[in-house]
Amino acid sequence: MKNKYIPSVFAGVALLGTGFHSEAATADNNNLWLNYVGDHPLFSSPWGVHLEVQNRLSDWGADWQQLLVRPGINYQIDPHWSVSAGYAYVRTDPYGELPVAHSFDENRIWEQVQYKGDWLGIGWTHRVRFEQRWIEELRQRTDGDFETANWRGEQRARYLLRSDIPLTKDKKTYFALWDEVFFNFGGNILGNHFDQNRAFAGIGRKLTDHVKLEVGYMEQSLHRRGGENWENNHTVCVWLMSNLPFFPGQSR
Repeated sequence: MKNKYIPSVFAGVALLGTGFHSEAATADNNNLWLNYVGDHPLFSSPWGVHLEVQNRLSDWGADWQQLLVRPGINYQIDPHWSVSAGYAYVRTDPYGELPVAHSFDENRIWEQVQYKGDWLGIGWTHRVRFEQRWIEELRQRTDGDFETANWRGEQRARYLLRSDIPLTKDKKTYFALWDEVFFNFGGNILGNHFDQNRAFAGIGRKLTDHVKLEVGYMEQSLHRRGGENWENNHTVCVWLMSNLPFFPGQSR
C-alpha cells in the first residue's frame, strides 16, 4: 500500500463500526481493561515470544467481564515485517445490560502478519490476524448446574490500523490512535458476519527503551452472536507494553 493512501484508509476503517445498527436491542456498558502485551526477542535472533494478558472488567472495574491469555511465537522477517502465531484462552462472565446466562470458555489458535513503518514522522502499524475459535456451549442439568454440551467452531478475521503521533521533541510522549475491525466467516456464523469494531485514542509514554505505558479510551461496537443485539462498550484502557529481549547476546 502506498503511503499517500494511508489517511484515507484509516478514515474508512474507522467508519466500518458505524452504520450497522438496525432495530435490534442495544446495550450501553462501561468497562475497564487492564492489559499487558510483551513481544520479547530471543537470543538476539529473529525469533521471539509473545506474552499477553488482558483483564477486562465491567461497570468501571467493579465486576469481571473477560480474562484473555494469549501466548505466541514471533518471527521478525526484516525491520518492517513480522509474522506471529499462537494460542489464546478466553473466559467470559455475565456482564452489562444484556448479560449471557452463564460463564463460558473459549480456546483459539491465531496467526498474524504485521507491518510497521514511519511516514511524515508518524509511526504506522498494519496488522491482519486470523483466529480459529472453539466456543463452549453449555446445557443445564436437572440439578440446575451447567455442563459442556458442545464446542462451537468459528473463524474470524481482524484488521488493525494504528498511528503513533509524537507529542514531545524526544518522541517519548505520543498520541496513540488505532482502529480494529473484526469479521466472522464460516458455516457456523448466524447473522453476525460483522463481529465488532474497536476505536481507541490515548496518550502513550516510553518509560524505558523497552517499556511503554498507554492510557486512553476505547469505543467498542459489538454485534452479539446470532445477530439480534448490539453492545456499545465505553471502555477505559491501560496498556503496559514491553519488547525487552530475553537472553540477549546468547546463541541458540
